[in-house]
Amino acid sequence: MKIFEKQAELKSFLKSISTKNSTLGFVPTMGALHDGHLSLLRQSIENNTISVISIFVNPTQFNNIEDLEKYPRTLENDVAKVKTVSDSIIIYAPTVDDIYEGKTISEHFDFDGLEKQMEGEFRPGHYDGVGTVVKRLFEIIQPTNAYFGEKDFQQLQIVKKLVEKLKLNVNIVECPIYREKNGLAMSSRNERLTENEKKEAALIYKILKASRSKFKNSSAASISNWVEKTLQNHKLIQLEYFQIAEESNLLPCLRKNKNRKYRAFIAVFINNIRLIDTISL
Repeated sequence: MKIFEKQAELKSFLKSISTKNSTLGFVPTMGALHDGHLSLLRQSIENNTISVISIFVNPTQFNNIEDLEKYPRTLENDVAKVKTVSDSIIIYAPTVDDIYEGKTISEHFDFDGLEKQMEGEFRPGHYDGVGTVVKRLFEIIQPTNAYFGEKDFQQLQIVKKLVEKLKLNVNIVECPIYREKNGLAMSSRNERLTENEKKEAALIYKILKASRSKFKNSSAASISNWVEKTLQNHKLIQLEYFQIAEESNLLPCLRKNKNRKYRAFIAVFINNIRLIDTISL
């Protein structure tokens, strides 16, 4: 297994093993890998000649310094998990300086309003940071296909818009959410939850499934009110937002249209640990 910390060495190696007909699959991560990440890797291995995973906690997409500092960094364990998928996967685990070359600041992007909804409203500057690092990683790795999970559906739409606007030659592959046995969406942040908190967090997915059922006969506004009341007095789960939005533009659903696709989005805090989830309606 090859592990690179320097982009120059990674580029040189990729150039040496690439051929005219080879394809490169790329899975960008911030480490603390779980089975959801590994499922993306398996899809990359199945569909590409070469597969690369990046493990990099990107500072520019954190608007909360405490969250950045507490974000789990488990490179040794991550490498071991990648090996369970395949020894042939290439790992890029750079330093901040290797990515940002001494200028750890975000570019500013216009994502046609996608960046202003939900996560963008509650995490100012977040998607400038995401756009900056994804663009940089795409420039370094030059992937044929890049794999992103649907749990971060807004991020997925942002990345697609980045590719479209910058006319990047990469195919974005969206992959289904991987869940714990109790329905909790797999996330690196789950590592910070106690067993009891994980048990209580199962309510998040139950609420999303109930919302999907209610959406057949209820308005988006009434469902939002129901979610707020359901979590209003919960001892552990603090609701940050719940929103039903159109999948294409992420605008809030004010009146249902049978020709449009909708999705429910939720963000909560459990003991200051922020979790997000989503479900197609």
